[in-house]
Amino acid sequence: MFRLDADPALLRETEEQRQLRSVLRDFLAETCGPEEVRKQADSPRGHDEVLWHRLAGEIGVHGLAVPEDYGGAGGTFAELAVAMEETGRVLCPAPLLSTVVLAGHALLDSGDRQACARWLPGIADGTLTATVAGFPHPGGVTAEQGAGGWVLRGEADFVPDGAGADLLLVAARAPDGERLFACEPDPATCERTARRVLDPTRRQALVRFRGAPAEAVGDPGRAPDTVSGVLDATRAALAAEHVGGSAHALDAVLAHVVRRTQFGRPIGSFQAVKHRLADLLVEVEGARSAAAYASACLAGRRTEELPVAASAAAVACTAAYRLATAEYVQLHGGIGFTWEHSAHLYLRRARADEALFGTGDDHRLRLAGLLGLTGRTG
Repeated sequence: MFRLDADPALLRETEEQRQLRSVLRDFLAETCGPEEVRKQADSPRGHDEVLWHRLAGEIGVHGLAVPEDYGGAGGTFAELAVAMEETGRVLCPAPLLSTVVLAGHALLDSGDRQACARWLPGIADGTLTATVAGFPHPGGVTAEQGAGGWVLRGEADFVPDGAGADLLLVAARAPDGERLFACEPDPATCERTARRVLDPTRRQALVRFRGAPAEAVGDPGRAPDTVSGVLDATRAALAAEHVGGSAHALDAVLAHVVRRTQFGRPIGSFQAVKHRLADLLVEVEGARSAAAYASACLAGRRTEELPVAASAAAVACTAAYRLATAEYVQLHGGIGFTWEHSAHLYLRRARADEALFGTGDDHRLRLAGLLGLTGRTG
């Protein structure tokens, strides 16, 4: 039975979180404008390595939710969610989702202290980029014992930031069942091909393993729970990103309808426009609440409630982002329909993210199962 009676106080920001938001917003306003986003999206690496290291070194974003034992700040997911929202607001083209959320949580949730001690400090200080492969379905990759240890064979497609990551955490089928493996890719045994995707600010790749050396992470039998927990954490992080992107779209539209005039008056004064903006505000605030609840479940380790909270946030936040970006384009009129306008960067992010780790319809079905309305719970 799921308890959905979260204390409202858990959904409010602390003073430290407000300060973090303020610092990040000012920093990103100076370093990550639309032109810089486009430039980095077209670059070989896909992100500004100087910005990446500054986020880690000056603000400590990468280590916000990493325990102090592994070089982090020892905070909670609530602080990380603030960072995800602010980077989502500007579409920061950095592999935070793949490195800090996906890979970082995979290591922590694995319970493998040796693996955590080896790789989490590099994630926390920004010297290591990482991602996961074979999530949520490990069927394309198998692991077998070779002469020198475990090796991986097979392929995983649409791996987030898979072409450039220094470390891959791979869910694979082993003789004793599904397991998690760490692979430091070598071109000789791991072929990585960038995919052409809708959102150029969030790269994906096809990864082919051809006898790639790997190390087992965590105990046998633990991988399915690890994968499930990591995916829910990622859905919560995406929800926070979508709130940031939706809020930016709303702010940009409000600024435009105040400046743009028609028939001698601002277009924002027309009732039809007011109604659309009111509807959008309601959607964005609903998404903000859903994302905050999912983050609070992670921060408070309310694991029983997390699957419901994560899927509810995925439904609410993808819907809000879809509406926000559609209004961003349409209420800017003719200029909003040109690729050169920033609205299209957000439109592409919103549409592409809808297919990451389950669509809105997938999550509605999952919610129905979790709440006992159908037989489906996965």
